[in-house]
Amino acid sequence: MPDHDQPAAWQPRMTETEAAAEARRILEEAYRPTPPTPTSYRDTTPLPAYGPTPPVAQPDRRIVPAWAAGTAVAGIGVGATCVGVGCGIWLACQGFAAVTLTSVLFATLPIAALAAVATAIGSAVRSVRATHTVAHHHYAGPVRQETNTITAPAYGLITRNHNELNR
Repeated sequence: MPDHDQPAAWQPRMTETEAAAEARRILEEAYRPTPPTPTSYRDTTPLPAYGPTPPVAQPDRRIVPAWAAGTAVAGIGVGATCVGVGCGIWLACQGFAAVTLTSVLFATLPIAALAAVATAIGSAVRSVRATHTVAHHHYAGPVRQETNTITAPAYGLITRNHNELNR
């Protein structure tokens, strides 16, 4: 078999010293501080003494469109409202869960007392007013009492009323 068909043993192309120097150079290049990049721009061209100022390019660098920001703000408002309503409902349910007979009586007793006083005052006013306004009417003719009957036949599921007055 010829020599060129035999696999050659791997031989490094750098010595240990050269490899250490190259590694040191790569690390120093990777961790070298970069020069500061400017974050603002000042236009130093002089302004004209009179007349319109030429326009200056102002690139738009917004990240979020205005409609998306408005939608986000509205969503936050709706979410906060729902949280507030939910907390109110939760508090009301907690109150309903703590209802006992004693608490109901203590809550409604003043209301019932006020209603009783108002009813008593109303009855007293009505009885005082009724004694002064009663008048006796004397009629000078024959009195005739008629009782009228109303027939209202209703047949079927859907009905039309035909009220008839029978004398």
